[in-house]
Amino acid sequence: MDVLADNQALQVWLIQYGSFALFILLTIGILVLPVPEETLMVVAGALMHHGKLNISHTIIAAILGSFCGITASYLLGRTAGISLVRRYGGLIGMGQKQLDKAHAWFERFGKWTLFIGYFIPGIRHFTGFSAGMTSLDFRDFALFAYSGALIWVSTFLSVGYFFGNCWSSIFEKIENRLDDILTIIFLGIFAYLIYLFKKRCDSCT
Repeated sequence: MDVLADNQALQVWLIQYGSFALFILLTIGILVLPVPEETLMVVAGALMHHGKLNISHTIIAAILGSFCGITASYLLGRTAGISLVRRYGGLIGMGQKQLDKAHAWFERFGKWTLFIGYFIPGIRHFTGFSAGMTSLDFRDFALFAYSGALIWVSTFLSVGYFFGNCWSSIFEKIENRLDDILTIIFLGIFAYLIYLFKKRCDSCT
């Protein structure tokens, strides 16, 4: 979770452009740009606490922004991602057979990365794309991705709203360690899922 050098500037942007700025930044942040989404939502929560942002508009904008970002990433993987693999995958030993195996793995285990990936910096930028590239059914994608987005948005808006003025010092103290802890947890889960996938493939041969 990157922290903006000048959080005051971020507050100015949110106050000036309101929920629209929050929606756009979250959408492009999840899709492609390295926007500090958690910090953005905590600041928005603090501004809601002080009555400088409309609560309902801010919550809706954050939810829709996260939904749109992850959905665009999924659709990009479903179109461009699959096309690239089918066209150039042979160069790296990835063909239709490997795509089918990846699809089977994502159907069984990978869906959970959509849910927890929001909380891992850098990971959420790839989970939607990976789900689309492996042709995960949209209903499964929506169930895990959108429910994860709701919890993610609720968590960080709540931190800003309920802690008010003291959010900055608290957030900065836990931020670096939280990054490390969440990354370790995610890597452990991911390694275990790969182990299960490999074990299943070995049993099928």
